[in-house]
Parts: sequence; structure tokens; C-alpha cells
Amino acid sequence: MSIHPSAVIAAGAQVPESSTVGPFCTIGPDVVLGENCVLISHVVLDGRTRIGAGNTFHPFCAVGVAPQDLKYGGEPTATEIGDSNNVRESVTISRGTVGGGGVTRIGSGCLLMTSVHIGHDSLVGNHCILANAATLAGHVVIEDYATVGAFSPVHQHCTVGRYAFIGGGTIVTQDVLPFSKTSSRRENKAFGVNSVGLERRGFSPERIRALQKAFRLLLVSKLNTTQALERMRELEGDDVALLVGFIERSERGVIK
Repeated sequence: MSIHPSAVIAAGAQVPESSTVGPFCTIGPDVVLGENCVLISHVVLDGRTRIGAGNTFHPFCAVGVAPQDLKYGGEPTATEIGDSNNVRESVTISRGTVGGGGVTRIGSGCLLMTSVHIGHDSLVGNHCILANAATLAGHVVIEDYATVGAFSPVHQHCTVGRYAFIGGGTIVTQDVLPFSKTSSRRENKAFGVNSVGLERRGFSPERIRALQKAFRLLLVSKLNTTQALERMRELEGDDVALLVGFIERSERGVIK
């Protein structure tokens, strides 16, 4: 086991021999660290935190710390992190609250860039990218393969759909459509299908064309949302069905 002499590991913490704990790191008594994790330096792991294998934590990140919620009274809530995530400098991840389900959860294969904040009870899926200073308020859901641009705050209880791309500096106050490119200009607007990102993820031209037809009905036609959904239901493909279902489930409305 590689543990720097300046690191502080509390009694009760579970740290496997395959992991590396660098200078001035602190690990709390209820932390369970997975195999082959690397804590570079000045990393804080706190609370009831369960971390999978192969994660890298860069200097000055704080994981599983108390939520920034005035109602929090020290209850033993949790943080859960999957495998192979890259948590960059000064990232903060707050544990859950009793009123929000009790757990903040991050999937696997995510990149959390410098100064990202993930608020209490947020759920981040797999293979997500949160760019520098992206900020999730409490109770946010980020679905698989979504990208949140730099300096983009996401309002409480919002959902960012899978494969979506949010441009930098976008203030997100409603749900973000799956597969979309959404960015601030004068106001938030969906600019169509995230075609480049979908190509990179292996989507065939036929799948992308089907989504483009659906987005034209939703964004470009003169149909209202209800009328557009009726026409979209006539299109074939699981991706279009996922898009329609996302819109129908949205409680805050979607960005168009």
C-alpha cells in the first residue's frame, strides 16, 4: 500500500492495498475506497462514501462532504461513486439529505473538470462530462453521456437528458432535451440534434436522420408542442420514442 506519511486515514476507513494515497489527504472513518484508486494530494473523502475501482482524485477535491443545505442536521446520509472516474482539482461533491433520498450518486467513466460542484441528492449517470465550474444544485439528474459546459449552473430538480450537450455559460432552469445541443444566446434554446456527439458515440446516419426529422417537427415547424408530439409518434425508432417519452415526463417543461 502506498500511503504518504502526511496522509490522515481514520480508523474504520477501508483502503485497499492497490490504492495510492498522496500527501495531506484525509479519509474519514466511514469511507470505503475501491481498488486501484489514486488520491494525488490534499484530497478529502468524508461521510458515508462508497467509491468504486480505478478512480483518480486530483488535489483539493472534497468528496462526501456535508450538504450546503440549512435543513441538514448531521444525518448519516451517503455518497456513491462508480468506477473509472476522473475527478479534477477543487471539485466538491456533497452527500445526500434525508429529504432528498439520502444519497448523491455518480456513475462510472465520468470526467468532472476543475471546480465542478455536485450538490446534494444529485444523480449523475455514466460517461458524463461536467466542464470547469459546472454547478449542479440539489436534486439534479444528469443522464448518461450528457455534457454540461463550463460555468453552467443547473437549477434544482432539473433533468439533463442523455447524450445532450449544454454550451458553456448556459443557465439551465428547465429540463434539457436528450440528444440536443442547448446553449444560451439571448435565451436558452435547443439548436437541434447533437449530431457530432452522436456520431462519436457510434450512432448510424439513419438514427441521426430520424432524430433530425423529430427535432424539425419540434423546433422548426409551426406546430405547438402537443401537435409536434402527435407527429413525432408517427416516426420510427427507439431514439425518437425516447425523445417523446422524455418530453411527456418533463415536469418543468423543456428548452426549445
